[in-house]
Amino acid sequence: MARYKGPKSKIARKFGEPIFGPDKVFEHKNYPPGMHGISARRRKVSEYGTQLKEKQKVKYTYGVLERQFRNLFKKASSSRGITGEVLLQLLESRLDNIVFRLGIAKTRDAARQFVTHKHIVVNGKVVNIPSYQVKPGDIIGVREKSKAMEEITSALNSHRSSRYEWLEWDKNQMAGKFLNVPERGEIPENIKEQLIVELYSK
Repeated sequence: MARYKGPKSKIARKFGEPIFGPDKVFEHKNYPPGMHGISARRRKVSEYGTQLKEKQKVKYTYGVLERQFRNLFKKASSSRGITGEVLLQLLESRLDNIVFRLGIAKTRDAARQFVTHKHIVVNGKVVNIPSYQVKPGDIIGVREKSKAMEEITSALNSHRSSRYEWLEWDKNQMAGKFLNVPERGEIPENIKEQLIVELYSK
């Protein structure tokens, strides 16, 4: 499966929530897409269908491909802790997600692009791999020659003042520190990770 490039509002409507962020289309049409609209009769979804839908929602939310997701699940399964929670922690620790959480980019797609275009540094060195796993203590910042980019300054100016507990931001340096791996309760995404664990346990 290639990375999804189609209408994001359609996907948000499919899952019943704005998984890509604020969405004006979703606000007006917060029901599944289809020619019959809100009046369409919906079939009862099977247990497997519910589990698969949750996995797809996570993949779309974090912009992860099937093989990457499967590898992350295997890593989570072999790690200490609750598999579902560890899986989300691994997703949250991805470099593109950290760039998004810090407010350097308005969306995860934009964060991924900033990383691949070498606008982001980790501990002072350019890292252009979106899936790079950030470790506690790492400093994630904007490359010196990219600090004046309008897309980045605009994102930082519009970012809400409240930051995440596991991240520390230095406005002057345009850099943030990954303090620790977030606990499940600190991850804001509306995800039922246990359904994914059950899916892979079949």
